Amino acid sequence: MDKVYEPHAIEQRWYQLWEESGFFAPAGEGAPYCIMIPPPNVTGSLHMGHAFQDTVMDVLIRYHRMKGNRTLWQAGTDHAGIATQMVVERQLAAGGQTRHDLGREAFIDRVWQWKETSGGTITRQLRRMGASLDWSRERFTMDEGLSQAVREVFVRLYEEGLIYRGKRLVNWDPVLHTAVSDLEVISEEEQGHLWHMRYPLAEGSGHLVVATTRPETMLGDTAVAVHPEDERYRHLIGQSIRLPLTGREIPVIGDDYVDPEFGSGCVKITPAHDFNDYAIGVRHALPMISVFDKSAAILPLADVPAKYHGLDRYEARDLIVHDLNELGLIEKIDEHRLMVPRGDRTGVVVEPFLTDQWFVKAGPLAEPAIKAVEEGRIRFVPENWSNTYYQWMYNIQDWCISRQIWWGHRIPAWYDGEGRVYVGRSEDEVRARHGLGASVALRQDEDVLDTWFSSALWPFSTLGWPERTPELDTFYPTSVLVTGFDIIFFWVARMIMMGLKFMGDVPFREVYIHGLVRDAEGQKMSKSKGNVLDPIDLIDGIALEDLVAKRTQGLMQPQMAARIEKRTRQDFPEGIPSYGTDALRFTFASLASTGRDIRFDLKRVEGYRNFCNKLWNAARYVLMNTEGQDCGLGGVCHYSLPDRWIRSRFQATVGAVTEAVGQYRFDLAAQAIYEFVWNEYCDWYLELAKVVLQSGDEAAARGTRRTLVGVLEALLRLAHPFMPFITEEIWARVAPLTGASAPTVMRRDYPEIDPAQADPEAEREMAWVMEVILGVRRIRAEMNLAPAKPLPVLLSNGTDLDRAWSERSAPLLEKLARLESLSWLAPGQAEPESAIALVGDLRVLIPMRGLIDKEAELARLDKEIQRLSKELPRLEGKLGDAGFLGKAPPPVVEKEKARLADLQAGLASLIAQKERIQAL
Repeated sequence: MDKVYEPHAIEQRWYQLWEESGFFAPAGEGAPYCIMIPPPNVTGSLHMGHAFQDTVMDVLIRYHRMKGNRTLWQAGTDHAGIATQMVVERQLAAGGQTRHDLGREAFIDRVWQWKETSGGTITRQLRRMGASLDWSRERFTMDEGLSQAVREVFVRLYEEGLIYRGKRLVNWDPVLHTAVSDLEVISEEEQGHLWHMRYPLAEGSGHLVVATTRPETMLGDTAVAVHPEDERYRHLIGQSIRLPLTGREIPVIGDDYVDPEFGSGCVKITPAHDFNDYAIGVRHALPMISVFDKSAAILPLADVPAKYHGLDRYEARDLIVHDLNELGLIEKIDEHRLMVPRGDRTGVVVEPFLTDQWFVKAGPLAEPAIKAVEEGRIRFVPENWSNTYYQWMYNIQDWCISRQIWWGHRIPAWYDGEGRVYVGRSEDEVRARHGLGASVALRQDEDVLDTWFSSALWPFSTLGWPERTPELDTFYPTSVLVTGFDIIFFWVARMIMMGLKFMGDVPFREVYIHGLVRDAEGQKMSKSKGNVLDPIDLIDGIALEDLVAKRTQGLMQPQMAARIEKRTRQDFPEGIPSYGTDALRFTFASLASTGRDIRFDLKRVEGYRNFCNKLWNAARYVLMNTEGQDCGLGGVCHYSLPDRWIRSRFQATVGAVTEAVGQYRFDLAAQAIYEFVWNEYCDWYLELAKVVLQSGDEAAARGTRRTLVGVLEALLRLAHPFMPFITEEIWARVAPLTGASAPTVMRRDYPEIDPAQADPEAEREMAWVMEVILGVRRIRAEMNLAPAKPLPVLLSNGTDLDRAWSERSAPLLEKLARLESLSWLAPGQAEPESAIALVGDLRVLIPMRGLIDKEAELARLDKEIQRLSKELPRLEGKLGDAGFLGKAPPPVVEKEKARLADLQAGLASLIAQKERIQAL
């Protein structure tokens, strides 16, 4: 093995071999285990959320593959309708063209060309993460098979009355000219205004004051609502308001939705431009007046003054406020913080917009989907997310599934000249079913389906539905869905509804919901904050200037660039070093608890990079002591106490990891592996093994060599799902020494608990040995004794078992504790002045006389005591200062308190040490 661990020297090579050899495909006759990857957008690149989620899935897949399951991790990408269309439209715009210049068919061809040449970024990055997806089965939501499934589902739902076309309020992007889903709308608090407007009563006896953040919508008001029990206004219900600027009379209505305590207690109702107002409008059968066109400009309506016609909504706002003020109808204007919904692709404010769209009637589909979770056929992990699921499902609204773009699954509906609609799998089917000859002109619906519609079919469409394929019979229902909490409704719930509807069974048995990956301070990662980390940069490393350029280019708010650059230079003065994939994956696993948020700190990646080094160096040591030597495959082996102890401890580790993975506690699994490798195998067993190998006892040395390679080989199998590359590289060298043979570690069995190797007695005895060694080392450190200086040790007050253990383990104690001698005091014999360590009732004594230069050590201790004694009052004064405690952030105060406690403990220890030495 190379002297230094270099992840780049091994990762790409191993992944290419795995993929080319077909190791990711389902194999064997075991019980099926299947995970569907949440299909990333074809336009996308890997972000930290992807990398975290894909690590979790790959751990599960590799674990179950090695457990003998017939394992499938279904690969694929989503066509990402709006995002992909925007990418290609930007390319056209750079050449001075629009999609309309090309026409629909030519534009779609151009998108397919882009997909073939540039759409594979994220799948390449998934490979860099070591994701063992079955690429031979890779699907795309616009491929022919999935497109057939989409058409089939649409037609069947339409024929059952569960899809319909109607005019309803939707989120509308005025730049893209399409409806968008709630998930594509980002609402953030912004500074705005609250305009209080006077609406005159029609009969002239006064006015009502209404407040709004969007005065331009008043042109579409069709009522003013008050609470029916509000004493101030109850008598006005049924009367009319003369709507300013338009002269239109609108009614005063009573509705329980109105909060009498908010504002004036009067609410303007604009059913065509507000979701809450729309519901009130439906209840009271109010007119629905749209005042905006598709670009959010004012429509030329008859009762809207001509000077507003064609104005952008914000230009109209300014003019309307000016005109109302001129008429004395502005009561007051308040500064106001409000949530503003913006399209995630365009950044423009999204409008509630009344338009003809296609909808899925969600209620009938939701009922069995709710019952499936209530009855335990689907389990959420953590379980509390089922409450979020229920909350959404019990209040489900019909789902708008049409989008006014060109890239996507075109709605399989056709219209004749009279506007009659025909739904079918193709135009030929429509004509045949309805007897429409060639003379009847048909026009296909221009809209495409919401991307989430095809995603909802992912668990069964990818397996070949509507055909009844062997894969569908084998892998549906799938085993677990791994996803974020933000799409429980948009994706998880819809997959459950569609799976139950078309497969008659749930799409997955469990849903593991992971948290959101945040930065080290707990802030959400976003480009505008300048705190985004690219997983590939953590794997490969990136220079500071390249990182600054990457973080400051393409900002929606270019004015943020200077602040982002400053923060980046402050946080990463040397750029980001290369950590390799395994260190990053192990970091993600260590953070995968059941909490909602994941704080990602680069220091942890650095720590796990050191862990990889530790494992690498341990393997090199093992190989240097075993390659070309008798590793006990044939001869007689004698297993020493350290051998029996490490084998027993490994069994406990296997049990802990297996239990943790079964409970989706990847953090606990990673912790168990880390502690075994670092604290037990490397820090203790390798040191203990040296003693046995140098003992001259060949049978014992043979047993230790067999244990060295045997435990390491099994450990590599245990850690492989978490750290696939480094474990494969080392395993390939170690496995032959154990007699194991397989083309890859992932084709070996995952370690199972072997009760025969559990050895509680060896663990007890070894714990005693370690305590004695640590006790001597602690005294050596406290007394400032040279690490290499052999020390005489006396034992007293021990039991017969202590005596037996000390005799059996004397060589281990002498080597690892660096002892000059080890002997027992006779019963009743006086103890010399000594430094003492206690191991139970056993007293471990190191006589001090002659070991140190008493005067020199006392001088050193006095100097250190004086230093701490000067520092202590300053810190105590700082923490006693009310001004400091009031102004300093809590973490700073806690840090200073911890420093004070450390100083006090250190001073007490030094004084005690001085007293001991003075007594010599």
